[in-house]
Amino acid sequence: LRAVHAVAEGHAALGLLRYFLAFFVIWWAWMNFTWFASAYDNDDAIHRLLTMVIMAGSLMLAAGLEQFVDHFDIGVVVAGYVVMRLAMCLLWLRAAAHDQARRRTNIRYAAGIAIIQCYWTAIAVTGLAHESYFLALVLGGFVLELAIPAYAERAAPTPWHRHHIIERYGLLIIIVLGETLLSSMLALQAAWSGHFDPRLVHIALSALIITFGMWWIYFAREEHLSSTELRHALLWGYGHFFIFAAGAAVGAGFAVLTETVEGAAHISMRSAHFAITVPLSIYLAGLWVVRDRLVLSGPARTVLPASALILAIMPFALPSLEASAVILIAAIWIRAKLI
Repeated sequence: LRAVHAVAEGHAALGLLRYFLAFFVIWWAWMNFTWFASAYDNDDAIHRLLTMVIMAGSLMLAAGLEQFVDHFDIGVVVAGYVVMRLAMCLLWLRAAAHDQARRRTNIRYAAGIAIIQCYWTAIAVTGLAHESYFLALVLGGFVLELAIPAYAERAAPTPWHRHHIIERYGLLIIIVLGETLLSSMLALQAAWSGHFDPRLVHIALSALIITFGMWWIYFAREEHLSSTELRHALLWGYGHFFIFAAGAAVGAGFAVLTETVEGAAHISMRSAHFAITVPLSIYLAGLWVVRDRLVLSGPARTVLPASALILAIMPFALPSLEASAVILIAAIWIRAKLI
């Protein structure tokens, strides 16, 4: 919501930056637990208790997001994140004790996580969050976090299950797309509260069609993660950050457009349409990077990047949600015909 209001007030860069930082923290913690659970979920009492600790840390993190987004106060967010990650560290140490063949890999995970939590704690307790170079420190920390799996897995790949990972990612996509459906519902509520505005009905219907299109194109017949090779797995796993973030941002874009139509925003209608088409184009481009360019050939391989480019620039000539929906549905149909 804070990102929506920032964009609606004409502070898109600040809103997007805060959205990116908050989303990365949530996504990264989810992703780490998902891949670990795919490899070492024995569902015993200790595993369940540590999972509960991770959930408690996520609640702390969520409680601190408002202060983080509004004032860059990272204290509660870092505390919650460190609780989550240290619980993950203990899980990896348990795996190291029981999986001698991959002991070195699991120790690398545990050590890397512990060291980086010291880094985040130092930033929080020393007041560096208020320095001009705070953003550089955070981005540097993100790079270190992303480097842990790439470093650890080179010792010996963990026994994660490909179909399990694909299923978990698909479930998160459904949750993310629920944000866009929520925006559709909010637009309908606004349309019938007070003076009826048919433009809000158009927003709701377009949001519904675009959401279904995003769902359809993600769950295409072509299989995700067609290889367990480390480089491919890292690209697929990390590349989904942009797909997840863009999918949720489309819903936020519809909320911005709704506020613009109601007169509660201070941006133009064209800018409000960009808030929808740009993340939608990133969503399609992300799917091309992690899937289509690897499994398709010929003209079918170019459909998603071409559609993404058209959507990204279309509001300059035609700021129309209906046109965006048509382009998305056409991309799905053309892609299916060319395969």
